[in-house]
Amino acid sequence: MSTHLETRSVSPDIEQQRQRSSPPAHPDDPLVGPEHLDFNEDDDQPTPRFMQDQGAWKKWKWVPYPIRKYGKAAYKWMKGPQNPKTWKIDPIFPVVQHAPLRLLDKFLPNRTHQILLYMGYVAIWVLTFAIVLWQGQVASEVANYGMPTDIGCGVAYWTRNNGCGIDGVNCRPFNGSSFAFRCPSNCASYRVLNPRAVGDQEVVYAPLVVGGPPDPANEENPFYRGDSFICGAAVHSGVISNSQGGCGVVSLIGEQRDFISTNRHGIDSIGFDSYFPLSITFEQGIECKARDVRWSLLAVSVVFTTVLSLFTTSPAVFFFTIFIGIFWQVGMASDPPSYTTIPGLFSDILGKFLPAMFCAWVFYDKMGVRRALRGLTAQVEKTVLWLGGCWVGALTNYTFDFIPIQRLTAHDLDQQPGAKAALAIIIIVLFVVVVGQVWCFRQEGRLIRYLKLYALFLAGIIICLALPNLNLRIHHYVLALLLVPGTSMQTRPSLLYQGILIGFFINGIARWGFDSILQTSGDLQGDAQLGSPLPVILTPVINATLSTITFRWNPPPGLRYDGISVLVNDVERYRGFFGDEGSDHFTWSRDNGSSFNEYFRFGYMSGADSGDYTKAGVWREDLQWVPPQPGPSRLKRRALDPHEAEQVPRSVW
Repeated sequence: MSTHLETRSVSPDIEQQRQRSSPPAHPDDPLVGPEHLDFNEDDDQPTPRFMQDQGAWKKWKWVPYPIRKYGKAAYKWMKGPQNPKTWKIDPIFPVVQHAPLRLLDKFLPNRTHQILLYMGYVAIWVLTFAIVLWQGQVASEVANYGMPTDIGCGVAYWTRNNGCGIDGVNCRPFNGSSFAFRCPSNCASYRVLNPRAVGDQEVVYAPLVVGGPPDPANEENPFYRGDSFICGAAVHSGVISNSQGGCGVVSLIGEQRDFISTNRHGIDSIGFDSYFPLSITFEQGIECKARDVRWSLLAVSVVFTTVLSLFTTSPAVFFFTIFIGIFWQVGMASDPPSYTTIPGLFSDILGKFLPAMFCAWVFYDKMGVRRALRGLTAQVEKTVLWLGGCWVGALTNYTFDFIPIQRLTAHDLDQQPGAKAALAIIIIVLFVVVVGQVWCFRQEGRLIRYLKLYALFLAGIIICLALPNLNLRIHHYVLALLLVPGTSMQTRPSLLYQGILIGFFINGIARWGFDSILQTSGDLQGDAQLGSPLPVILTPVINATLSTITFRWNPPPGLRYDGISVLVNDVERYRGFFGDEGSDHFTWSRDNGSSFNEYFRFGYMSGADSGDYTKAGVWREDLQWVPPQPGPSRLKRRALDPHEAEQVPRSVW
């Protein structure tokens, strides 16, 4: 007997009511689905879920599981949230920040009129800049001396090291000559980056100004060693102003003795207790009117860039106009390279400008400047953060001058006081900045892409470090190229960082140009020691009756060195070649009435080139000999920057 269950139809309304009133499913209830699962023979077998999760990591199975586990977690974190956010700055006090835009739209709603206004605005800016620059070139003629000659902050009569030759013959005359000069502003901060010998002292990272007034109680009758920077000495003596520059008349007064160290007008001069064959002084009562207009030009550029920033929302108009304006401001006024004439300076800056504009386009289109500025209507914040940061970076010769790091090389970090501590602080600040930027990139879901980019940068740096006989040097413009991509988002910190980095780039190129990032050891060494052998000086023979001292030395260590050079009071007095008659000794005599110490340094010669010099030995005023300390003196014939110090033009001697 079979039982037949009859299926009844149920009203749709009742069925819906049953579904609403049915209790929630229990975790152990059977899955709802079709009664039969149909498979085709050609179908692949389904993969269990736990195996699907591990499929992407199969190729990493050779990596230990703990590392794989944490690597997967880190990768998941770096991918960012499922719904990334795009950073956008909401203006603080929008009514105030949008006021310039409303004002412009109210009076010039037509786009064509706005373009014409922009062109006229830029034309007025250029014209104003040119007029102020031209007025700055005007200087009054000095009676009996003519028009002042423009000189740089590093100009001196006596050239570096032994460049003046035996007895200074290449730097004569030593007295009876004068000329009118004109100096730019801020020469008090011009320092020697390569050590200079002054007696038994070695001056570095300080203005090379040796001497001053004989009576520290007043400023009358100052005199300075001939290797002193003329402009720095003029500031120290009070002839010109450090903030405005100025003009005066410098005169050669021959040999002077006992150069006094004093602090005047922000410059600590160096003392020297002996004599020097060439000395300078400044004529008093000279009427000469001239001033450096760099601060006036800076005011003009700051005003024009600020107004432009407030009234434009176009990223391209804002960025390229600001970039061009600040570039020419830095190159022509705020931090110009060494120059003798304005046309020559203009030519120099123009040669750097064209490749710099290509880099500006790369910054804008490929490195995130457009992304950071697009749609930004916080006009005041953009002006303060981006434009203000750009000016701070572009004026590094003023804004970051307090940081005791002149060049990021191991040699400079070792010898400059406070450099390592400053570098440590900079690294800590950079770490905090990088952490903040990494978090922001993760929120936008772009962190992995930028980590890949910086991994490529890091690989390039490692390759450069591995190249033989070459050294990597990170310049201002290189820092900008490396770090600007990390600011490609619209946050307030990113605006500030990006502006500072663009300013770094502008200052580096306008002042120094596209210097190579790979340099030889000789280029980086500058005035550092070569590590060459030092002459072994035997105990000198002193004749107290005749006031003479005779030096002898051991034979050279090899055939490479064929002579010896002797400096007395930082002036080359002897250059002998082995094999010549009398080349095995050097005798120096002094006046019987002399009461000054004399300083001697010795170095091997290879042809016309000198090796390392010894430290200074002292023949004291009581005729006693103080041998030099072990090791080389930081006194060489080369310099890293060929414009660090220049000689007074021979035409004005």
